[in-house]
Amino acid sequence: MEVSSFSTAPRVYLSSSSSSSSSTESSLLKRVKLSLSHGCFVPISWKRRTSQLLLDNTRFLVQNTNSFKISCCQQREIPVLEARCMDEVYDDLAERLLPASSAASNPNLKHIVGLAGPPGAGKSTLASEVVRRVNKIWPQKASSFDSRVKPLDVATVLPMDGFHLYRSQLDAMENPEEAHARRGAPWTFDPSLLLNCLKNLRNQGSVYVPSFDHGVGDPIEDDIFVTLQHKVVIVEGNYLFLDEGVWKDVSSMFDEKWFIEVDLDTSMQRVLKRHISTGKPHDVAKWRIDYNDRPNAELIMQSKKNADLVIRSISLLISEDDCT
Repeated sequence: MEVSSFSTAPRVYLSSSSSSSSSTESSLLKRVKLSLSHGCFVPISWKRRTSQLLLDNTRFLVQNTNSFKISCCQQREIPVLEARCMDEVYDDLAERLLPASSAASNPNLKHIVGLAGPPGAGKSTLASEVVRRVNKIWPQKASSFDSRVKPLDVATVLPMDGFHLYRSQLDAMENPEEAHARRGAPWTFDPSLLLNCLKNLRNQGSVYVPSFDHGVGDPIEDDIFVTLQHKVVIVEGNYLFLDEGVWKDVSSMFDEKWFIEVDLDTSMQRVLKRHISTGKPHDVAKWRIDYNDRPNAELIMQSKKNADLVIRSISLLISEDDCT
């Protein structure tokens, strides 16, 4: 959803005079023209009583009498990437990123990709496989590569998991029991810290970021170092494309936004196995799926509309031989 700010003074033209008489409310329906980015003017109906601008299937919300923001809700086509197996998907995505990594000699270049999707969609696997392929193929594409020197990695992964709130922070909440039960929901992360790290990465070219220790259950500060040599950074996490609060600012930091689309029943089965593998009894794991993981996944699926590319997830167990 793109939001633009406009000033009514230079760009809005009211064609009929206003009236304060209650018997002439029909005169409050005025004709307004907005200057769009491509230079043409489009007529819009402005109804003061509802403070809404309507244009075909696009909805505009008036903020106040002096300025307003336009929220365009028109549907848009989002490219979909699908293949016979995930190895083909990994290869296609790596090739997509090679133009960015091939310009690694440019010290100011930093191509940041957001990768979102529900729990169990395979985000971590996809990110690591694409990064591995980019780092493998890039030396073959770089004309200045010296075969006698081991090439430096130009791509890396920055996981959102490191931005979980600490357990002590959950303990300090109004309802600690609920906070721990809902850990993994958007409000149990620190998006402001993530946003600050992404800004530092963009402005300075390198940054230390936290990882997450699943054994301890807390972040590990400054455990991952994204360096100047990393020209492609894949940031992977659940809520990167939410369009509310600080998450919306996080979403604006990415050069590309990829979303993994997966059947929720399939993804929840993967999450169930993950819970059981960490020692949770089956009934406890199933309760956590129903109480926390599936509601989170349904929220995440709504953010797919903000992606630039949708990746259709298929079985991650298919080998490269099955792609032939």
